[in-house]
Amino acid sequence: MQIDDLNWEILNCLQMNARESLASIGRKVGLTPPAVAERVKKMEDMGVIDGYLVQLSHTKMGYQLKAVIMLKAFLGKLKPFLEKVKSYDEVINCYRITGNENIIMEVVLRDQAHLERFIDELITYGECRTHIVLSNVISHAPIQPY
Repeated sequence: MQIDDLNWEILNCLQMNARESLASIGRKVGLTPPAVAERVKKMEDMGVIDGYLVQLSHTKMGYQLKAVIMLKAFLGKLKPFLEKVKSYDEVINCYRITGNENIIMEVVLRDQAHLERFIDELITYGECRTHIVLSNVISHAPIQPY
Protein backbone atom coordinates (compact mmCIF):
# COMPACT_ATOMS: atom_id res chain seq x y z
CA MET A 1 0.00 0.00 0.00
CA GLN A 2 1.30 3.39 -0.95
CA ILE A 3 0.79 6.44 1.23
CA ASP A 4 -0.99 8.60 -1.30
CA ASP A 5 -2.34 12.13 -0.84
CA LEU A 6 -5.61 10.87 0.70
CA ASN A 7 -3.73 8.72 3.20
CA TRP A 8 -1.59 11.73 4.14
CA GLU A 9 -4.74 13.79 4.71
CA ILE A 10 -6.19 11.02 6.90
CA LEU A 11 -2.93 10.76 8.84
CA ASN A 12 -2.89 14.52 9.39
CA CYS A 13 -6.44 14.39 10.77
CA LEU A 14 -5.54 11.53 13.11
CA GLN A 15 -2.35 13.28 14.27
CA MET A 16 -4.38 16.34 15.21
CA ASN A 17 -7.11 14.31 16.94
CA ALA A 18 -6.88 10.51 17.05
CA ARG A 19 -10.45 10.37 18.39
CA GLU A 20 -11.97 12.20 15.41
CA SER A 21 -14.80 10.19 13.91
CA LEU A 22 -14.36 8.42 10.60
CA ALA A 23 -17.37 10.35 9.27
CA SER A 24 -15.74 13.68 10.14
CA ILE A 25 -12.44 12.62 8.55
CA GLY A 26 -14.35 11.41 5.50
CA ARG A 27 -16.03 14.79 5.07
CA LYS A 28 -12.65 16.52 5.21
CA VAL A 29 -10.93 14.22 2.71
CA GLY A 30 -13.90 13.44 0.44
CA LEU A 31 -14.38 9.75 1.31
CA THR A 32 -17.13 7.70 2.93
CA PRO A 33 -16.61 6.55 6.52
CA PRO A 34 -16.15 2.89 5.41
CA ALA A 35 -13.48 3.98 2.89
CA VAL A 36 -11.67 5.93 5.60
CA ALA A 37 -11.92 2.93 7.95
CA GLU A 38 -10.45 0.64 5.29
CA ARG A 39 -7.51 2.97 4.69
CA VAL A 40 -6.88 3.41 8.43
CA LYS A 41 -7.00 -0.37 8.96
CA LYS A 42 -4.51 -0.94 6.12
CA MET A 43 -2.16 1.68 7.56
CA GLU A 44 -2.45 0.03 10.99
CA ASP A 45 -1.74 -3.40 9.49
CA MET A 46 1.31 -2.02 7.65
CA GLY A 47 2.61 -0.45 10.86
CA VAL A 48 2.38 3.09 9.49
CA ILE A 49 -0.03 3.82 12.35
CA ASP A 50 1.78 2.39 15.33
CA GLY A 51 -0.76 3.25 18.03
CA TYR A 52 -2.90 5.91 19.61
CA LEU A 53 -1.82 7.91 22.66
CA VAL A 54 -3.36 10.09 25.31
CA GLN A 55 -1.72 13.49 25.70
CA LEU A 56 -1.51 14.34 29.41
CA SER A 57 -1.25 17.69 31.12
CA HIS A 58 1.67 17.12 33.45
CA THR A 59 1.16 20.45 35.20
CA LYS A 60 -2.43 19.55 36.09
CA MET A 61 -1.08 16.26 37.47
CA GLY A 62 1.23 18.11 39.84
CA TYR A 63 4.44 18.14 37.78
CA GLN A 64 5.30 21.84 37.65
CA LEU A 65 8.78 21.44 36.16
CA LYS A 66 9.86 20.00 32.83
CA ALA A 67 13.53 19.50 32.01
CA VAL A 68 15.76 18.07 29.34
CA ILE A 69 18.67 16.17 30.84
CA MET A 70 21.68 14.99 28.88
CA LEU A 71 23.76 12.21 30.37
CA LYS A 72 27.34 11.29 29.53
CA ALA A 73 27.63 7.82 31.02
CA PHE A 74 30.67 6.76 33.01
CA LEU A 75 32.67 3.82 31.65
CA GLY A 76 30.67 0.64 32.22
CA LYS A 77 27.55 2.50 33.39
CA LEU A 78 25.62 2.87 30.13
CA LYS A 79 24.06 -0.60 30.06
CA PRO A 80 23.02 -0.49 33.73
CA PHE A 81 21.53 2.95 33.13
CA LEU A 82 19.58 1.75 30.08
CA GLU A 83 17.89 -0.82 32.32
CA LYS A 84 17.36 1.55 35.26
CA VAL A 85 15.89 4.42 33.23
CA LYS A 86 12.82 2.28 32.45
CA SER A 87 11.86 2.40 36.13
CA TYR A 88 11.94 6.21 36.49
CA ASP A 89 8.41 7.62 36.56
CA GLU A 90 9.82 11.09 35.88
CA VAL A 91 11.13 10.18 32.41
CA ILE A 92 8.59 10.74 29.65
CA ASN A 93 11.03 10.36 26.73
CA CYS A 94 14.53 8.93 26.61
CA TYR A 95 16.78 8.64 23.59
CA ARG A 96 20.20 7.13 23.09
CA ILE A 97 22.11 9.64 20.98
CA THR A 98 25.41 10.30 19.24
CA GLY A 99 27.80 13.02 20.30
CA ASN A 100 29.43 13.85 23.62
CA GLU A 101 26.46 12.63 25.64
CA ASN A 102 24.99 9.13 25.39
CA ILE A 103 21.45 9.88 26.54
CA ILE A 104 18.93 12.70 26.31
CA MET A 105 15.81 12.57 28.47
CA GLU A 106 12.68 14.64 28.78
CA VAL A 107 11.55 14.55 32.40
CA VAL A 108 8.71 16.00 34.48
CA LEU A 109 9.17 16.81 38.14
CA ARG A 110 7.05 18.20 40.95
CA ASP A 111 9.43 20.99 41.96
CA GLN A 112 13.06 22.05 42.30
CA ALA A 113 13.68 19.69 45.24
CA HIS A 114 12.37 16.78 43.16
CA LEU A 115 14.77 17.78 40.37
CA GLU A 116 17.67 17.84 42.81
CA ARG A 117 16.86 14.34 44.13
CA PHE A 118 16.49 13.04 40.57
CA ILE A 119 19.86 14.48 39.50
CA ASP A 120 21.48 13.00 42.62
CA GLU A 121 20.26 9.59 41.43
CA LEU A 122 21.46 10.15 37.86
CA ILE A 123 24.99 11.25 38.76
CA THR A 124 25.79 7.72 39.91
CA TYR A 125 25.61 6.80 36.20
CA GLY A 126 27.40 9.75 34.62
CA GLU A 127 27.76 13.48 34.12
CA CYS A 128 24.49 15.37 33.71
CA ARG A 129 23.63 18.58 31.93
CA THR A 130 20.18 19.84 32.85
CA HIS A 131 18.08 22.34 30.94
CA ILE A 132 14.79 23.65 32.37
CA VAL A 133 12.03 23.90 29.77
CA LEU A 134 10.42 27.35 29.77
CA SER A 135 7.73 26.78 27.15
CA ASN A 136 6.67 24.47 24.36
CA VAL A 137 7.19 26.03 20.94
CA ILE A 138 5.84 23.17 18.82
CA SER A 139 4.10 19.98 19.80
CA HIS A 140 2.96 17.04 17.72
CA ALA A 141 3.25 18.79 14.39
CA PRO A 142 1.73 16.59 11.70
CA ILE A 143 4.26 14.91 9.46
CA GLN A 144 3.84 16.00 5.86
CA PRO A 145 4.87 14.16 2.70
CA TYR A 146 8.10 15.33 1.09
